[in-house]
Amino acid sequence: MCAQGGPGRTGSPYSDIPHFTRSYSPQSSSGVESGGSSGRRRRHYVRVTQVEDDQPVRAAEFHPNGQCYVVGTPVLRICSYPKLYNLREDHLYHPPTVLYKKPRHHKGPVYCSAWNATGDLLATGSNDKTIKMMRFNPEFNAIEGKEVDINIHKGTVRDLCFMEDLSNRLNLLISGGAGDSRIYITDCETVTPFQSMQGHSGQILSLYTWGGAMFVSGSQDRTVRFWDLRSRSCVNIIPTRPEKTSAPGSPATSVCVDPTGRLLAVGHDSMVMLYDIVGGRVLQHFRPHAAEVRSVRFSSKAYFLLSASHDQTLALTDLQGKSPNYLKPFQLLIFWWYTNKFSTSSNCMIIAIILKIYIQNYELL
Repeated sequence: MCAQGGPGRTGSPYSDIPHFTRSYSPQSSSGVESGGSSGRRRRHYVRVTQVEDDQPVRAAEFHPNGQCYVVGTPVLRICSYPKLYNLREDHLYHPPTVLYKKPRHHKGPVYCSAWNATGDLLATGSNDKTIKMMRFNPEFNAIEGKEVDINIHKGTVRDLCFMEDLSNRLNLLISGGAGDSRIYITDCETVTPFQSMQGHSGQILSLYTWGGAMFVSGSQDRTVRFWDLRSRSCVNIIPTRPEKTSAPGSPATSVCVDPTGRLLAVGHDSMVMLYDIVGGRVLQHFRPHAAEVRSVRFSSKAYFLLSASHDQTLALTDLQGKSPNYLKPFQLLIFWWYTNKFSTSSNCMIIAIILKIYIQNYELL
């Protein structure tokens, strides 16, 4: 886990969408860089805590109240968020306080995890083809009762997310993965699957929901699909293939929608695609990494996009269209201090999520 400090920002992101981002390739910077153009205050990134496991970390997600986070390997851990006051550059990192630990939570590794909006439900998916859902008490940071198994998938459950049905205020669980390439909707109250959505021709790699009725899926079939629960169908299909090229496109490994619901980010190959949801057009493809992008997330105010890659780097991309000199000093972060026993994907995934949430605690982004 890394912490970062810096000056606040004001203003509205995407004013108003034409040129957008500046980005740099991983070869243009190295190390954890701070500093910048004349008069710009330096930023520092400090490792605060580190979760270690003998197996790859494929899933990590913060609780909505920010007081704890879940980490999935073959072991399920719920860890306390660390104290972040009085940090110094020479801070000595430490293991997190583990609030809950269950070895062999699934019969295989945990591939994905998600909290519902109120933080009282936690769901995990695995390559054992099952989903486990359990109740969590946010007041005491404790699991309550027994977990419930959901057996609807025919292959690895690659991603899942919760949605609150605005018509009746019930929690719905959206899940997808390998096998039949279907997306399943489960009523969390009755733990009953009531709908499956078909359209992708490859396994589902990523899911993201917003607005109470909409969600988006990224697939191995090199497309991104928008779905509307009100019409119970796919309402838009976007190929990852850059326009005006003969390239076939690449699998959509990660998808995310910004807090305004106007902008979609898609990680594919070593690139990120930005798509204007309201205008229905691709804004930009840019290449912040040298290897496959596995995670993309917007900051809470959508000033920045954070991406994580198999190239062992994280990239912060400015979405305000500032000059390259303004962005370059902190555009790329290389976390070289990880030991070789972790896979690249595990390094990037957990750091990306933890850094993203920590930055949101500031008014910077």
